[in-house]
Amino acid sequence: MNNGDIETWWSGDNGLLPLDDPRHPFHIEHMLLALDEAREAYGDDEVPVGAVVVSLEKGIIGRAGNQRERLKDPTAHAEIIAITQAAAALDSWRLDRCLLYVTLEPCPMCAGAIVLARLPWVIYGCTDPKAGACNTLYQITSDPRLNHRSRVVGGVMAEECSTILSEFFREKRRLGKK
Repeated sequence: MNNGDIETWWSGDNGLLPLDDPRHPFHIEHMLLALDEAREAYGDDEVPVGAVVVSLEKGIIGRAGNQRERLKDPTAHAEIIAITQAAAALDSWRLDRCLLYVTLEPCPMCAGAIVLARLPWVIYGCTDPKAGACNTLYQITSDPRLNHRSRVVGGVMAEECSTILSEFFREKRRLGKK
């Protein structure tokens, strides 16, 4: 798919939903994969956030769930791991022909990584009222003062993405764990 194709796809001029519509089938397909990663993280007793990076030329080139507990690393967010995998798959830090899908709105650290990786599209599930850095608290990915900006689509399968997080934290409270 070339840039012209993605712009037509984005705008909806091809008769399909525009790519900025959270109901777009491409978004649903890839958010389901991100939710699979979130479920796997849940099973590993990690905060259930999943991320998938899709290259327009190569397909899925990065996918991960949170691994902060397993790796004892505060930076081991799903987005960071998936972005690192994608950069390795492309042998380039520039992910300028990729889309990032993540079940939870990225935090400031992840939003910064998105800008640095030159990701042109960020598609997320549910908002993060405590740390959201694409729309909710900050707009890092669209800040005109930075050297790169991303198009952001929020609310893709928001209810499903929110439910898995709510269940996880409800279970933690029930068991009296952090």
